This record gives sequence, structure tokens and C-alpha cells, in this order.
Amino acid sequence: GVWRQTRALLFKNCLIKGRTKKSSVQEVLFPLFFLFWLILMSMMHPHRKYDEVANTNLGPLDTSPLVNFVVGYTPPTRMAREIMKKVAFDNFEDGIITEEYLSEEELQEASALKPSNFVGVVFKDSTSYELRFHDSIAMEWKAVYMESR
Repeated sequence: GVWRQTRALLFKNCLIKGRTKKSSVQEVLFPLFFLFWLILMSMMHPHRKYDEVANTNLGPLDTSPLVNFVVGYTPPTRMAREIMKKVAFDNFEDGIITEEYLSEEELQEASALKPSNFVGVVFKDSTSYELRFHDSIAMEWKAVYMESR
């Protein structure tokens, strides 16, 4: 029955392991070696415990760089209008000026006319978009982001 088959299978496996000693030893030692290596690495780089940081009010967003700031977007779809309305009024007290353009060409022309305070947003579909910066404003915004961090 079952006991006889189990005994025969165990005996067969013992014979195979006895005949292939090198691979049998490797099967046992490699996991132990990697376990030792993981323990050694965790001891070399112990976990750091950081103290709790108290909740603080960070105050209002500094909107001084956003004075007279214009965000142009295209194409003027219903979803794009809703997104830009949320960006303009939900995140900033005074709101930012948003302008819609019928095409990317019109957006680029507007960007050339007012390069110091203009950012373009081109919606590819309802979930993706591209930002279009004029060279001078891109550096300015990068600096603002780094300071606030």
C-alpha cells in the first residue's frame, strides 16, 4: 500500500543523494551561505529609528512667485476645463489665470509673447498631459521647488 510506496520513494531519494554528494552538499550550504550573508549585511547597515516629528502648521503656500501667473492649456475639452478650474481655485487663494487655446500652435505663440510668466499644458487624453515651459521659466521653477524642499 501507501506505506510501502513511501518507503521505496524515501530509499530511492537517499540513494540519489548518496551518489551525488557534491550537489547534495551544495543544496544545503548555498541557502545557509546566503542567509549568513543577509545577516551580515543587516548587521553592517542597522536600521535607524527616527524620533517622532510633532505636527506643525506650515502656514499658507507662498504665492509670491505666482503673481500674474498664466497657465494656458489645450485642447479645451470638458475634462481639461474641470482640471484647470480645480488647479486654479482649489490650490491657491487668489487663483491663477488660466487660458484655453484651440491648438498647440496658439499655445506656443502665447508662450512666445509672455515668456516670463507662462506655462503651457497640453492634454494628451483624460489621464496624461505635457507641460510646456519657456527656457527661462523652467529654471526659475526648478529653483523654487528646490528651495521649498
